[in-house]
Amino acid sequence: MVEKTYTVIEKTGIHARPATVLVQTAEKFDADVNLEYKDKTINLKSIMGVMAAGITSNSEIKIKADGPDEEQALAALDDVMTKEGIAK
Repeated sequence: MVEKTYTVIEKTGIHARPATVLVQTAEKFDADVNLEYKDKTINLKSIMGVMAAGITSNSEIKIKADGPDEEQALAALDDVMTKEGIAK
């Protein structure tokens, strides 16, 4: 299992567009990919789960990947987080 912690910098939090980009990226991998926010674990391959979490700006989140391509999954999600300006 690999994991990384982020602080959300997107001023509107993780709303529809960033959530969609994250979910589409996570879906490309076989690894289980989860997002932790406020002691809740959310499947990052579920748009409804991510949207329902209500992740706001300046929130701390953690992304965890576990599976055969976990390193690649986390690297791809890290790239999306930074390039899309979602989190740092």
